Amino acid sequence: MIRVLVVDDDFMVAKVHSGYVERTPGFTVVGVAHSGADALRAVTDLRPDLVLLDIYLPDLDGIAVLRELRADPSTADTDVVVITAARDVETIRSAMRGGALHYLIKPFPYSALRDQLEHFGSLHEKLNRLSAQTGAGQQDVDAVFGARPRSASTLPKGLTEQTAKLVQKALREHPAGLSATECAQVTELSRPSARRYLEHFATNGQAEVRLRYGGTGRPERQYHWRS
Repeated sequence: MIRVLVVDDDFMVAKVHSGYVERTPGFTVVGVAHSGADALRAVTDLRPDLVLLDIYLPDLDGIAVLRELRADPSTADTDVVVITAARDVETIRSAMRGGALHYLIKPFPYSALRDQLEHFGSLHEKLNRLSAQTGAGQQDVDAVFGARPRSASTLPKGLTEQTAKLVQKALREHPAGLSATECAQVTELSRPSARRYLEHFATNGQAEVRLRYGGTGRPERQYHWRS
C-alpha cells in the first residue's frame, strides 16, 4: 500500500480528499494535518510515501512546507502533489521548482485525483523495479519521465472530438456559466453525457467550476469556460 498524508486547513475538505484516497486501490491515508507545522511533524513521524499538500495553511504556506521538506535530508525524498485553490503563476512555478509531482486546482472531481494517484503508483512501481537492477538504460529512464497523465488535448475513452467542440462552443457562448442540465439543453445531449464533457474540461483546466446555491438542497456545479 502507498501511504498518503493529507494536508488541508479545511477539516471537511481534508475528509473528502481522504475519502478519495481510500477509494483508490493500493492507497491508504496514514495521517491528516491542518497546518504547516503539523504537516512537517507528520512527515517526520509517519514517513508517508506521498503528501497531498494544500497551499493556504494558517501558519506556513504550502510552498514553505515544500521547501522545508526538501531542505531536511530525512524528508527530502518525500513526494508531493499540491492540491490548492491558488491559481497564480508564481505559486505554480514555485511548486514546480520545489519538486512537486503535480498541481491540482480545487475544486476537482474524484477522477482527477485518482488519475494522479494512479500515475504516482505507476512511477513508484517502475522505480522499485529499476532499483533491483544494476543500472538503467535510456528506455527505462524514458518509461519513468515519459509516463505522464494524459494531456489536456487527449480525450478520455468514450468522448469524441466533435461533441467536445459542441460543449466547448456552448460554454464560450454562455459566459455566465452553465450547469450540466443547462448544457444538456443547449447542446441537445443527455445530462450524463454533457456532465462528462464538462468534468473533462474542468479536470484539464479549460473550464472553471463554481458552486451555485439555490434555495434548498445541495449547491449546483456551474461550469465557466476559461478564455
